[in-house]
Amino acid sequence: MSAFSESALLKKLGELNSSQQSIQTLSLWLIHHRKHHASIVKTWFKELQAAISEGKKLTFMYLANDVIQNSKKKGPEYGKEYSLVLPKVFTHIGETCSSDKLFGSLGRILNIWEERGVYDSKQIVEYRARLNKDHKEAATSSSSAGAGSEPKTNGSSSKDKSEKREKRKHDDGKAAKVKKPRPAANTEEKASTGQNGDAEHLSPYLPLGEPPEPEELIKALANIENSASSDAVVRERIANLPPEISEISCLSKLEDKDAAKALAKQVNEAVQLLNEYNTRLAAEMEERTKLASMLRDFQAEQKELLAQADKRLEEYKQKLSRMVAVQKEIRDHLSNLPDLTQLPDVTGGLAPLPSAGDLFNIH
Repeated sequence: MSAFSESALLKKLGELNSSQQSIQTLSLWLIHHRKHHASIVKTWFKELQAAISEGKKLTFMYLANDVIQNSKKKGPEYGKEYSLVLPKVFTHIGETCSSDKLFGSLGRILNIWEERGVYDSKQIVEYRARLNKDHKEAATSSSSAGAGSEPKTNGSSSKDKSEKREKRKHDDGKAAKVKKPRPAANTEEKASTGQNGDAEHLSPYLPLGEPPEPEELIKALANIENSASSDAVVRERIANLPPEISEISCLSKLEDKDAAKALAKQVNEAVQLLNEYNTRLAAEMEERTKLASMLRDFQAEQKELLAQADKRLEEYKQKLSRMVAVQKEIRDHLSNLPDLTQLPDVTGGLAPLPSAGDLFNIH
């Protein structure tokens, strides 16, 4: 990954769009440079305030959502740092924005944070209060300003929108209380992606979750092998069901009460068999959706690890090339040194030096 600098960060934030790939790419870059988390969050907040488009502000929130959740495994830096500015962020959005789609998307992000324990309930309540309180005040003042010059219908229209938003908020709150399996989030993410891969405002961009451990992934894959769709015995039983149990025209062929009772018994057994098999298939669909989400998260983590490994490999290659160059210089230097074995013997004709005893021996 490229080195961190404030100018590089500003450039990447300026190029950020609402597509899943754009959000994930920048999120991984920010997480990689998490030691600069304070500067990053400060710049992010400044750019969010400067953004004119409400869609751009929402994209910034999707980015923060992705960074906060995906950085938990590596450390709490981003979660803590964002918690310092999020009250100001929701106050700013509540005061400056009016799009129902924007507020609905932010409400769903808050529900996700509450459901996954990203922030505690007290913080979520504060964020939601700041967002909706300021938004309501802005809507009320706007309605009052236009009351003298516009017909009364505009005021009632604003009230209807506010009531709809409150109803959606209430519905979202109820949905958050119900424990949803992870596949539901993945399904919502798919539904929120447009034809061009852009995250629409109907539902927030749901980031990658915590990557599973390899053992967990292997176990999930093994469970799929024994799923309902691969149960050849039950499928053969269903295929061999007599046609008269599903054909109403066959009822006219019944000749007596005993035949009708026998057919009713067959129908009841077939209904029970199909209900049980459909239940198993529904469970399998949930398991497969969950497995797809796990594979997606695992693959994203492996891609990040691969990028880090490639970076380390490149660094070690550069170190190796420098060491090879030093090794070559040392060899060249050694080859230029004189051979001491070929020097003349300069000590052969001289008397040996006196010992310490000879020096202090007094005759």
